[in-house]
Amino acid sequence: MKFSDGIKDLSTHSEPALLESEKSVFFSPANFSSDLPFNQIRSRDKDGSSPKVLITTVPFGEQNSLPLELLKSAGIDVSINPVNRKLKEEELAEIISEFDFVIAGTERIGLRVFKRADRLKFISRVGIGLDGVDLLEAKKRNIQVSYTPDAPAPAVAELTIGMMLTLLRQMHIANQMMHENKWQRLCGRRVSEVTIGIMGTGRIGGRVLRRLAAFGSPRILVNDLCPSSGIADALKLEWVDKQTILEESDLVSIHLPLTCQTKNMIRYHHLKAMKPDAVIINTSRGGIINEDDLATVLAEGHLSGVGIDVFEQEPYTGPLQKYDRCLLTSHMGSMSIDCRSQMEIEATQEVIRFFKGKSLKNLVPQSEYHIQSRRLQP
Repeated sequence: MKFSDGIKDLSTHSEPALLESEKSVFFSPANFSSDLPFNQIRSRDKDGSSPKVLITTVPFGEQNSLPLELLKSAGIDVSINPVNRKLKEEELAEIISEFDFVIAGTERIGLRVFKRADRLKFISRVGIGLDGVDLLEAKKRNIQVSYTPDAPAPAVAELTIGMMLTLLRQMHIANQMMHENKWQRLCGRRVSEVTIGIMGTGRIGGRVLRRLAAFGSPRILVNDLCPSSGIADALKLEWVDKQTILEESDLVSIHLPLTCQTKNMIRYHHLKAMKPDAVIINTSRGGIINEDDLATVLAEGHLSGVGIDVFEQEPYTGPLQKYDRCLLTSHMGSMSIDCRSQMEIEATQEVIRFFKGKSLKNLVPQSEYHIQSRRLQP
């Protein structure tokens, strides 16, 4: 049986009558286990008359039900990804044909999906990263794309600061030792006493810098394609190249999009150029730091700590899990209650604006299409 067969065949199953209030939302993550196959999904759209939105990002609507209520009020039927994981491209391709809109996460939406997306008119991305969406293919097919670039930034910045403090003070190591009934008082470093390197000073990198000002006056090295003043007036920033950041920083934090220029930007020799006791953090996109090279460097005893929230393949399983000094989190940078809710609401409002023929507020800018048009083989 194909991945999509269950969805198409379920209309023939005998089901109890539904209340009118149930008809617009026909999947809920709370009703399914994480390994539920799609052939057990219950379809509630019998006549095909209502526009349909597929919500691929999970969780969705758990902290705030307003997005689902808005879609219901607009007369849009809703399907929520019930398997509680990122869909594979081939899985999305098998079910996409019946949907007019997608409220998307980080899953790949490429040619394989678009070839099957006969009804698709609009993609509303929950979040800021666009590396998963083939914008050029969407444009060819007159499919518009929007995103929520500002909503996740405060939460990601705060998670980054949390990782900085944890890694510099070795709290993750101390926690592990305590759970193993080992009592050892570990000595660490304070933020104000180290040199911090920030790669990328946009929405998230800029917020990280402004929060660092509360910790005193650390030396801060920064790099961005478009250097600008006024990012963090309370700090004295030194604009330098990436190599200088790697060589001179005690802590490096990456805040860059994943593009052909940043894919595998940090390789073995870059990591080895860092101080032996340096720390590196990536809360931006998986694939910027080469994970195999990072594992090799850790195996050699280089670097005192690593913080990774994003991975090339998610969910992640791999060699980085072997190292206690590697702090790993499950792509949860944006997952604060307020920011996650705001992302979902903004993405939902864009779908409703599109459906009602109103002007969109967060269309992906042409500069993002230009970036993808320059895509090279890695």
